[in-house]
Amino acid sequence: MSNSADETYPPFKVQIAERVTRLPPYLFGRINGMLHTKRRAGDDVIDLGMGNPSDPPHQSVIDKLSEAAQDEGNHGYSKNIGIVNLRREVASKYHRKYGARLDPESEVIVCLGSKEGFSHMCLALMGPGDTAIVPAPYFPIHVYSVALASANVISLEVANSEKFLANIAYTCEHLYPKPKLLVLNYPHNPSSVVVEQWFFDEVVKLARKYGFMVLSDFAYADVAYDGYQPPSFLASKGAIDVGVEFTTMSKGYNMAGWRVGYCCGNAEMIRALGTIKGYYDYGMFQAIQIAAIVALRNTDTAVEEQSKIYQGRRNALCDGLSRLGWNITPPKAGMFVWAPIPDLWRQRMSTMDFGMMLLEKGNVAVSPGSGFGPAGEGYLRMSLVENEERLKQAVRQIKNCLRDAEANFSTKPPAAQPAAT
Repeated sequence: MSNSADETYPPFKVQIAERVTRLPPYLFGRINGMLHTKRRAGDDVIDLGMGNPSDPPHQSVIDKLSEAAQDEGNHGYSKNIGIVNLRREVASKYHRKYGARLDPESEVIVCLGSKEGFSHMCLALMGPGDTAIVPAPYFPIHVYSVALASANVISLEVANSEKFLANIAYTCEHLYPKPKLLVLNYPHNPSSVVVEQWFFDEVVKLARKYGFMVLSDFAYADVAYDGYQPPSFLASKGAIDVGVEFTTMSKGYNMAGWRVGYCCGNAEMIRALGTIKGYYDYGMFQAIQIAAIVALRNTDTAVEEQSKIYQGRRNALCDGLSRLGWNITPPKAGMFVWAPIPDLWRQRMSTMDFGMMLLEKGNVAVSPGSGFGPAGEGYLRMSLVENEERLKQAVRQIKNCLRDAEANFSTKPPAAQPAAT
């Protein structure tokens, strides 16, 4: 029997949902494609593109996972909102670290990483005709989750916190229907902008005045430097009435592949997320949840030490780029350096082409800022997941790459002039 199509029927057409076709092209595709090609060819590429933690979790957490995995009772389906003892531990951390009181039964839910929780919360809250305000430059999931919920996005520049607040108010005053949702992300990815508690106090006032809900993405809660302590949205008075906060154990706890996140805050929003999750997943492997309890309860010191490791890497990268003449502001928190491209090169080529040059000629992979929206043009995001020596080597390779590229520019013949008429 032939596998060929029956010629009596027209060609079969796969009809992709509009929510998928609305998604923009993946702007890091060129970088990732060349990165994989060069590594297959044996090139030692230093990857500063993805914020994928390279250090292991604390040994006690790994040991607890191994122990819990031996218990046959942990291998069935788990509650999709998270086991109660993990939710209690999350609430305990919020009270201990931020002074925020949470009911673990109704105001805490466990997610398969904060990215999953954030995406499903957008499905629970947003729909056609709704609008969300997101910070610009933006972490892609903040825009794409809204798009997948068939809603609209307005992006506002995040660099100046007071201006950002003023622009939120202006948008709410002049847009109809008013925005339904505000997305916050501090410490900010990719720009590393940070805020103090007063900022969230003002957000709560705006949310009450204009009736929008708030999703705070607090992914870098546990990675901060020079004595700075990132504030929690939920520590502001009245925050729990207007929004929720997503946090993850991927960063400070080095548990990225474990996919442990949690969402805390407004009980009605938490319940809506739980409803969506009830249709989509059966919960996290229970042995991982048990190990996560140990991490939250017993490894605060290890988390603090991890921040010190990242701070050393930050210093190595920022100091090195500064010596090359780059205008670098060391971040106070997060796993990235948001580096403006030197003016000379910004005038010559796009951010994407500059990033491709560093990869192709210098064997250093970075994330071009244009991948985070138009507000990111002219910047590179560089992650701090490599050790200090590798970061210093990356700076040397960037230096050599730009020196050689500058020599090529200098030796190029001038462009031919059109003949006089």
